[in-house]
Amino acid sequence: MSFTVNIYYTGTNGNAKKFAEEMVTSGTVAAIRAEEGNEQYEYFFPMEDSETVLLVDRWKNQEALDIHHKSEMMQTIAELRKKYKLHMRVEKFIDFI
Repeated sequence: MSFTVNIYYTGTNGNAKKFAEEMVTSGTVAAIRAEEGNEQYEYFFPMEDSETVLLVDRWKNQEALDIHHKSEMMQTIAELRKKYKLHMRVEKFIDFI
């Protein structure tokens, strides 16, 4: 049973977009995509909210996500989120197919 986690990062002064750009340029996104069980890790920019970035993060199962949450990449993400002073909101959708 796979699932998708939507994470909305919101900040000011374009910081959410800067965060996403640094995640990509630092190689963190590529490393997460290469993790066992990751099926999608992609940023989107809402047309009507220039201060928010949506991350669509899809995993094969909860075990894969738990391993990801214990990885050093989580520290990198937390540091960047703090650097850019972002707030986040999380939604989780389970795929029963």
